Amino acid sequence: METRQDNRSLGELFSELTREMSTLVRQEVALAKTEMTTKMSSMGKNVGLMVGGGLVLYAGFLSLIAFAIIALSLAMPLWGAALLVTALVLAIGAFLVWFGREHMKRVDMAPRQTVETLKEDARWMREQTT
Repeated sequence: METRQDNRSLGELFSELTREMSTLVRQEVALAKTEMTTKMSSMGKNVGLMVGGGLVLYAGFLSLIAFAIIALSLAMPLWGAALLVTALVLAIGAFLVWFGREHMKRVDMAPRQTVETLKEDARWMREQTT
């Protein structure tokens, strides 16, 4: 096995270590940005689900209520038809809002990958300085 001899001075080694640490920190910041962008995108989709649920509630109130009440009023009293259709539309909208909220709760906003690599970097730096 061949042994490599390093003829660099302590100053040169320290300078190289400083450069490598600087590069490492820049790469970690870039990783954190990428990870947070991905998580925010996921969060945005869940907010979109909630907004969609709210719009369905609104649109349902404006269009389905009138149609369904008129149609059902042929088979039951007008007030009963209005109550039944309103309860159904509100239940659907509430489910959509709940569904989006539950998915939003599951999104982990902590940059786990970045935390792990920072721990690895700290271990590496300790090894380099001892």
